[in-house]
Amino acid sequence: MDAGSMNSFNKVHSRSPLQERLLQKRNSRENLDRFIPNRSAIDFDYAHYMLTEGRKGKENPGPAVMSSPAREAYQKQLAESLNMNRTRILAFKNKPPTPVDLFPQETYSSSVHQSKPAKLRRYIPQSSERTLDAPDLVDDFYLNLLDWGCSNVLAIALGNTVYLWDASNGSTSELVTVNEDDGPVTSVSWAPDGRHIAIGLNNSHVQLWDPIVIRQLRTLRGGHQLRVDALAWNNHILTTGGMDGKIINNDVRIREHIVETYRGHQQEVCGLKWSASGQQLASGGNDNLLFVWDRSMASSNSPTQWLHRLEDHRAAVKALAWCPFQGNLLASGGGGGDRCIKFWNTHTGACLNSVDTGSQVCSLLWNKHDRELLSSHGFTQNQLTLWKYPSMVKIAELTGHTSRVLFMTQSPDGCTVATAAGDETLRFWNVFGTPEVAKPAPKANCEPFSHVSRIR
Repeated sequence: MDAGSMNSFNKVHSRSPLQERLLQKRNSRENLDRFIPNRSAIDFDYAHYMLTEGRKGKENPGPAVMSSPAREAYQKQLAESLNMNRTRILAFKNKPPTPVDLFPQETYSSSVHQSKPAKLRRYIPQSSERTLDAPDLVDDFYLNLLDWGCSNVLAIALGNTVYLWDASNGSTSELVTVNEDDGPVTSVSWAPDGRHIAIGLNNSHVQLWDPIVIRQLRTLRGGHQLRVDALAWNNHILTTGGMDGKIINNDVRIREHIVETYRGHQQEVCGLKWSASGQQLASGGNDNLLFVWDRSMASSNSPTQWLHRLEDHRAAVKALAWCPFQGNLLASGGGGGDRCIKFWNTHTGACLNSVDTGSQVCSLLWNKHDRELLSSHGFTQNQLTLWKYPSMVKIAELTGHTSRVLFMTQSPDGCTVATAAGDETLRFWNVFGTPEVAKPAPKANCEPFSHVSRIR
């Protein structure tokens, strides 16, 4: 031990014995539990008399012995003055009344058994549980560069490269780096089977990859003229949205992959989400429009027919999320000029509620296990906000990112949320917690669809 450490050790352990003893007594259970009653002066007088004068005739006889009549008179007078009838100390003059049981035991116990235990409020950590570097992440509101597949592997596009991060062991691998002329990567999306991934590029193409063997399966060409910003899977249908305003359904199993084209947006399509049933598609664009498309209405004769054209937002609509517990409920978020989260009944097209969040809404996620909605934001706080639905009361606000939180995705079990921001960090948040009984993921989400055609 060096001299500095020895001096510090001596300072800590060189207490005065008296202080050490006081600490021991203060911590002693015996000293805390002992009860020492207070003695009055008249009690000590009586004790002194009993020890000296009262016992002289028996055990300690002395010369000055009071005569028997006088001693008896003195003892009687002293007993009366001291009230030495000890049986009366702390005694009731009358017996206390029988206590009345305000809550009969049978009734109380039955009500306890019948009532449900109060649900404890979930603890929500205020900081991310893990932070990873994400250099070269493109700070562009209209792109979609983050997705978490059902195989528990997260994909993120950084510049011209797509990386895979395996959440089961924390390992990182590179999937592909595209040419400078083709990049940067503008969107990534896992297929429902977790064994294929789509990559949208700045050159208007879409690549399909097998991440297990690190092999490109095919390239989808000819659909768009400009970059592909948004991707959404519906079983074997890959829907793409581009800067050219077009939305295209691609059947990845066949050579002529373009099967439907939806036309309605006049500007860049930056948000695409299929409903859980696969019947309705929500699309948002830089033209401040939100469309709901219905597959049953699409045909070769009317490919542009939408179900609803919604004009309530006043800025670009990128954030879209279908409710997991109500199939016809859609949440949408507007950009910096709008700042609102709106809720829609997609059967009727009615706006059910609108909440001004105070900042740009970049992404939305529903809690799979509770009636909660998570939103990610831009200027000024760059925060995550957890809302209780339908009251839209704020449950928590999580900060840590120093730039707008552009991209957000959740783990297959729905508990962990990953966010990527313009500050070039990837953060993981335990915001949704662990459900009381984890519901198994629907088998359809991870069942492989028919083979992807390897056509370039």
